[in-house]
Amino acid sequence: MIYYIFYELIYGHFKDREWYLVKALNVFQYVTFRTAYATVTALLISLVFGRRVIEGLKSWNIGQQIREEGPQAHIAKRDTPTMGGLLLMTSVIISTLLWSRLSSVYVWVTIVATLAFGAVGFADDYLKLVKRRSLGLTGRQKLIFQFLIALAIWIALFVFTKYFQTKYSWNVSVPFFKETAIPNGISTIGPYLYLALIVIVLLGWTNAVNLTDGLDGLAISVTFIAMTALTAFTYLSSDARWASYLDITHRPEAAELTVFCGAMAGASLGFLWFNAPPAEVFMGDVGSLAIGGAIGTIAVLTKQELMLVMVGGVFVLEALSVIMQVGVFKMTKRTSGVGRRIFKMTPLHHHFEMIGWKEPKIVFRFLILAILFALLSLSTLKLR
Repeated sequence: MIYYIFYELIYGHFKDREWYLVKALNVFQYVTFRTAYATVTALLISLVFGRRVIEGLKSWNIGQQIREEGPQAHIAKRDTPTMGGLLLMTSVIISTLLWSRLSSVYVWVTIVATLAFGAVGFADDYLKLVKRRSLGLTGRQKLIFQFLIALAIWIALFVFTKYFQTKYSWNVSVPFFKETAIPNGISTIGPYLYLALIVIVLLGWTNAVNLTDGLDGLAISVTFIAMTALTAFTYLSSDARWASYLDITHRPEAAELTVFCGAMAGASLGFLWFNAPPAEVFMGDVGSLAIGGAIGTIAVLTKQELMLVMVGGVFVLEALSVIMQVGVFKMTKRTSGVGRRIFKMTPLHHHFEMIGWKEPKIVFRFLILAILFALLSLSTLKLR
């Protein structure tokens, strides 16, 4: 919206005039400029309206339900306002609509995907409130809805590629191997196999972020680090010069996604203001599923699906801890009749709680890990 007003309308109409203020509006064409201001805008929206949202959630008695089998220290968090992810989503979407070029198909795909995954989380949170327990949608129900959204994203890419001018190459970009970055090159697997990859990425990341959201400030701080790194990857892949220099897949259509990534990073900082220990509000599944869906969708659109493992390494560790725990427990129970556990409790952050680490210490140490993973992912750009 702001882009069209100041650049397309005002600058485009008066650019031939020798007016300094009009010439200054030329900066609105640069995605880096608009990304910076999208970040600030999303941050300010979160800060300005955060307190009002929290008071509104309290007045509606929208409080967190705690698992009985979880750490006993979490009982004190019962009835803390939840569903704060609505603030996060609103900040991101408003900022994106204000600062991005709305003619970008990829921006709309990402916005719709974020809203769709957030809607699944909203339904889950709502059922928890109605039933006054920690279980909303069943695991199978959530997976079915997530699969349908992933399928819809694939259909959108397939249709836009086949019938419109939007080009999407069905190649898998493998880190460290520059030959795989070439569209329609040796790593092309075709649209139908790519559907499986999209499903794995989107379902994996929505649930990974959801699992990480268990301590005050943990998921949102890791999200900020991951989105900051993803902002860099998105910008570099959309710029022809950088993509050629770094041997990564060039995605010019993804340029405006940089604005979305910046908005998500800014909104994450704004939400962290209220979610830092001790948390005044929780994001709920409406926030965690929306974040995971946004991260996964951006990775698919920018060909960073595999790089995302390093970008969001903490999310991966949290998800792997649950998979390993469940797998070992079922295997040992089947073979010996007694299920054994690798960790005292999963996801991984609960294990460290059970061995005596204080919550803020866990959050800050995981945050350090997130920074290291992000730096590692950025350092690999030229290792090809």
